[in-house]
Amino acid sequence: MKSFPRLAIPALLAFFPLAACAAESDKPSKTSPTVNTEKTTPPPSGKTETATFAGGCFWCTEGVFERVPGVTDVVSGYTGGTDPNPTYEKVCSPAMKVSDENHAEAIQVTYDPGVITYEKLLEWFWKAHDPTTLNRQGNDVGTQYRSAIFYHDDKQKELAEASMKLVDESGAFKNPVVTQIVPAGKFHVAEGYHQDYFANNPNDRYCNFVLAPKLRKLFNE
Repeated sequence: MKSFPRLAIPALLAFFPLAACAAESDKPSKTSPTVNTEKTTPPPSGKTETATFAGGCFWCTEGVFERVPGVTDVVSGYTGGTDPNPTYEKVCSPAMKVSDENHAEAIQVTYDPGVITYEKLLEWFWKAHDPTTLNRQGNDVGTQYRSAIFYHDDKQKELAEASMKLVDESGAFKNPVVTQIVPAGKFHVAEGYHQDYFANNPNDRYCNFVLAPKLRKLFNE
């Protein structure tokens, strides 16, 4: 990767402490966040590849990557742990929040490599969350909110390591990056109500106070 947008990342950090992912949803109101859900992409190449990222609450990372040109699908789920049948309740339970064997809330991204490269996806990953807070994003605390890149082959591993080194040395963050770079294991699809969360719950408190402002900032809306 030849360059990295140094100034884009720090501006995002102000959004992280505003609300927790698991906050209760507000009752529907007459107004909702005005965020453009359309995205313009070059013609598809017909090929797809997979990337898997964890960057805090999967509602937020899903909402970002669903809007990135070249991404054809984003699925929220759990990975990186040992439970063969994870659920949201188990992953978020007090006992598992401090367990090194816990799954992370993650997203599995299907993308067209003819439209967007893995290196560019990594740039979006760094911009979408704060990779310097260990097992935490804002008010969301626990190992399920850790920052992690789950690579699917040696090339992804190499690119992820190079990208993290570049970010860490760029001075974009005051603190060191603590993102894990680990092999991709089984990805467990999360419950249906977690999928397309922002699109389906625009009046949710988290969407109003954290995700909608972040999307407007990232996509210049």
